[in-house]
Amino acid sequence: MTHYFSQQFANQKCGVIILLSSIVAFHGSPYAVTKAYVQTLAEGIAEELKPYGADVLADAPGPVESGFSKRANMNMSMSLKPDQVAVPILKVLGKKTTVLPGLLTKILVYSLRMVPR
Repeated sequence: MTHYFSQQFANQKCGVIILLSSIVAFHGSPYAVTKAYVQTLAEGIAEELKPYGADVLADAPGPVESGFSKRANMNMSMSLKPDQVAVPILKVLGKKTTVLPGLLTKILVYSLRMVPR
C-alpha cells in the first residue's frame, strides 16, 4: 500500500502517508525489528517524496489504550489514549518525519537510546 500511494502522491504532487512505528523501534529486541523497519521505511520514503510535496510521518507512541489490553488483563495505567496519539500527528504533519506523542514516550525513547542495543 505504501508503494502504491507513494506513486500516486508523487504524481499528484501532494499527499500524506502515516506509518505506525513504536518507541521500541529505537531499541534492539525481537519485537522491535518490525517496528524499526517501519520507522526506517518512513524516514526513507519521506526523503524520496519531499521533492514531490508529499508528507510521510512515522508515529512512534509508547503504550496506547486499546481493547486488547483489557482482554489480556494488562495494567495500562500509564498508556496514552488514542486522541493523545492522533492530535500530535496532526500538529507535526509537514514539519517532521517522526512524532513521539506524550511526555512519557519522549522520556522512554531518550532513555532507550542510552541503553546498548
